[in-house]
Amino acid sequence: MERFNVTGMSCAACSARVEKVVSALPGVESVAVSLLTNSMGVEFSSPTTSEAICQAVQEAGYGASPVQETKPAAPAQDDTGEWKGIRLRLMVSVILLLPLMYVSMGHPMGGWPVPAFLENPAASGLYQLLLSGLVMVVNQKFFVNGFGGLLKRAPNMDTLVAMGSAAAFLYSTGQLFLVVNGNHAAMTGHSGYYFESAAMILTLITVGKMLEAYSKGKTTNAIRALMDLAPKRATLLKDGQPVEVPAEQVRPGDLVLVRPGEAIPVDGEVVSGQSAVNEAALTGESMPVDKGPGDPVTAATLNQSGSLTIRTLRVGEETTLSRIIQLVEEASATKAPMARLADKVSGIFVPVVLVIALATCLIWLALGQTFGYAIARAISVLVISCPCSLGLATPVAIMVGSGVGAKHGILFKTASALEAAGKVRTVVLDKTGTVTKGEPSVTDLIPAEGVSETELLTLAAALEAQSEHPLAKAILAKAKGLPLSVASDFTALPGNGVQGVVDGRTLVGGKTGFLRDQGILDQTWADRGEGLAAQGKTPLYFAAQGKLLGLIAVADTIRPESAAAVAELKELGVTPVLLTGDQEATARAVAAQAGMEDVIAQVLPHEKEEQIRRLSETGHVAMVGDGINDAPALTRAQVGIAIGAGADVALEAADVVLLKSSLADVPASIRLSRKVVKNIKENLFWAFFYNIIGIPVAAGALVGVGITLNPMIAAAAMSLSSFCVVTNALRLNGFSPYQGSKYLPEPQAEPNQEPEPEGEILMNKTMNIEGMMCVHCKAHVEKALQAIPGVTVQVDLEAGQAAVTCPDTVTVEDLTKAVVDAGYTVKGID
Repeated sequence: MERFNVTGMSCAACSARVEKVVSALPGVESVAVSLLTNSMGVEFSSPTTSEAICQAVQEAGYGASPVQETKPAAPAQDDTGEWKGIRLRLMVSVILLLPLMYVSMGHPMGGWPVPAFLENPAASGLYQLLLSGLVMVVNQKFFVNGFGGLLKRAPNMDTLVAMGSAAAFLYSTGQLFLVVNGNHAAMTGHSGYYFESAAMILTLITVGKMLEAYSKGKTTNAIRALMDLAPKRATLLKDGQPVEVPAEQVRPGDLVLVRPGEAIPVDGEVVSGQSAVNEAALTGESMPVDKGPGDPVTAATLNQSGSLTIRTLRVGEETTLSRIIQLVEEASATKAPMARLADKVSGIFVPVVLVIALATCLIWLALGQTFGYAIARAISVLVISCPCSLGLATPVAIMVGSGVGAKHGILFKTASALEAAGKVRTVVLDKTGTVTKGEPSVTDLIPAEGVSETELLTLAAALEAQSEHPLAKAILAKAKGLPLSVASDFTALPGNGVQGVVDGRTLVGGKTGFLRDQGILDQTWADRGEGLAAQGKTPLYFAAQGKLLGLIAVADTIRPESAAAVAELKELGVTPVLLTGDQEATARAVAAQAGMEDVIAQVLPHEKEEQIRRLSETGHVAMVGDGINDAPALTRAQVGIAIGAGADVALEAADVVLLKSSLADVPASIRLSRKVVKNIKENLFWAFFYNIIGIPVAAGALVGVGITLNPMIAAAAMSLSSFCVVTNALRLNGFSPYQGSKYLPEPQAEPNQEPEPEGEILMNKTMNIEGMMCVHCKAHVEKALQAIPGVTVQVDLEAGQAAVTCPDTVTVEDLTKAVVDAGYTVKGID
C-alpha cells in the first residue's frame, strides 16, 4: 500500500469524493481516505502510477502528494491552527452581526431607537447590505467550497450553507433595488429585507464548525512522539575508546557502549557486561529483564544498572521502534473517519431542495401569481431548508458530551471516538499497567520452620536495601517501618540474586536455581515456588548461614477496580479480552482474578496490531493500553483507550485517555458514548422534522387556509430548529457516565491515593510548579508526588499549582525532589 497526503478536504463528502475518483482509476484495488489525518492509502498496480493518482485527486479539486518512505508523514493540518482560524472568523462575524440584527429586527419589531438616517428604508437597506456583505466575505470559504463542489457535481455541507445564504442575500438585494427605484410597496417597512438571514446562516454554521474543530483530536502527534523516543546520540567504541556521535551515524557491526541510566540507541546483541534493562517503553511490561553476553537488546529501552557493550544489528528504519512507527502510520492512513449523517444526505438533500424551490416558483407562476410572489415562496423554501440544525446536530452534542467526559476524567480526543465507543462489542485489555498496577509488590510471605514472617522480611529487606532491582524495592516497601540493619560485603549477581553480611550472618537471596545450586533448597520448597509461579508470581528465596529462611513472592497485582470494571463491561454486552506478551499461565492467572475468560498471551509487540485487526473482522473493537508497544494496536482499533499514567506515545495514539488511570472509566466511556449518540439521533430527528414540515409550508401548501411563510418567518423557523437542537444537547450536562452502575459508585477522589497514615499529623501544602503544559504533564506531576508514601495531591493545570496533603514526616525537600525529578520546576511551597 502506498500512502499519500491529501489537502483541501473539509467534510465526509470531500473524502468520499476523493475515494470515488481514485477508485475509478484502472489498476486500483483498494482506497482508504482518512479525513482525520488528511491522508490516503492506495493499493494499485499497472497501469496506474502515483502521478496518475495525484492528478486524479487534483482534478477533483483537492491536493495530493506521495508520502516519502524515508520518514513518517507529517500531519497535513494543524488542528489547533484550524480551530483558531474558525474562532477568529466567528468573532468577526458576531461583531458585524450584532449591529445588523439591531437595525433589521430590533428597530422594526422592538421599537429600538436608531439614528434618523436609518429610518429611511433605502439607507437601512444599504446599511444591512454592507454589514451582511462583510460577513459573507469573512466566511467566503463556505461559498468557495460549496459552489466549487456543486460545479464538480459533488455537493457537500458547504453547498447548502452557501445556497441558503446567497438566496437570502440576492433576494434582499433585489428588494433594495426596488426601494431605490421608488417602489412604494417595497418602502412600507423594513420587512422586505432578509440580509440578517444571510449573515445569521453563516454565523450559526461557523459556530458548529468551530465546535467541530475544537473537539477534533491531535492523534497525528503520535508519530512525532514515537520518533522523539529514539536516542539522538550514541557512544561508539573506536579502537577501544568511547566516542559520542549522532545515532544515525551508527552502522551494523559497530560496537556501542551504553552506560547505566542511558537509553539503548540500536537493536543489537550484548557483547560484554551485565545489567537489568527496562523494556517497558516498548513492551509495557514493568519487570526489567536481566541482560548478559549473547542477549538481544532493543533501541529505546533503558539500561538500568550496569554498563553494556552492544554489537549493532539493526539501525534506522530496521529497528523495532521504527517498525512500530510504520505500523502507526499505516493504521492512521486506513482508519475511516466518523460517518456524519448530515454530510451523507447533503448530496441528495441539495438537489431535492433545488427542485422543490424551482417547482414552487413555476407552479405559482402557472397559477397566475406575480413573479415577486412566486420567487418569495421559492426563497422561503431555500431559507427554511438551510442546514443550520443539521450542521449543529453532531458537533454541539459532541462538544457537550466531551465536556461531561472531561469532567469525569474521560478525555475523548476525536468526535469519531465518542461516537464509536458506544458501538464497541469487544474490549481488548493490555495486562501490565492496565489490568494490573504495573509495579511489583509483595503478595506472599512464607517463612521456614522456626522463622517468623517479621524475621524473614527484616533480613530480606536488609539484604536487598542496596540493590537497585525493582523486586528489591517491592520488598523494601513491604518492610517500611521495620528496623533494618546495614548489609556489608554486598554483591549483586545479575541473573541470579544477591548476597551480603547482615549482623554477622551471611545472607543470600534469589531465584530457585541459584539457591538450589548452593544446596540450600530442597524439592518441597522448589515445588512451592513453582506453584506461585503458575499464579503469575515471582518466587524469591532467602537463606542465612546456609539455612533457608523462607520464600517471598512478588507480583504485579491487579488494580482494585479491575474485576468490577470487567463485570460492568459484561453487563453492557461487551466481551473483555486480555492481551499480553506474558506466558500463558501468568496471563490465565491474572484473567481469572479479573473475571475474564478470553486470553491472548505470548504476543510480541508488533503482533498486537495483528490481533486487533483479526478481532475487528467480527465487530467494533476497543483497545485499552498504556505502553509504547500498544500504540499500533491503539491506532488500529476502532477506539483506542489509553491509561492516563501510561507512556506519552500511547496517550498520543489513543482516541480516548482515562486521566484518572482507572479501568472503571472504560465502561463509563462506553455508557457516555451511547448516551451522546442517542442525543445526536434526537438532534437529527428535530433537524429533519423542521425541514420536512417547514418546506411544504414555505412552498405555500397551506395558502388555502390562510397560512403563508415569507422568508423572514422561514428564517425564524430555521433558528428555532437550531435552538431546539442546542437545547437538547445541553441536557447531556445532567448525565453522569456512572449512572446505572451496579458495581462502582461514582468516584469521589483520585485513584491510587494511599490511606491516611494512622497516628500522624496531616499537613496541607500548595506547590507552585512551572513547566506544566498539558494533561500529560498534570498526570506526570500527580504520579510523581503520589509515589511518596502517604501523599495525596490535586493538580490545577491552569493555575500551575498542586494542592498536597501529606504526613508531617514528609519534608519540603521530599516534595521538591519528586517534582524536579519528574522534569518540572518548583517555584515555591506555601
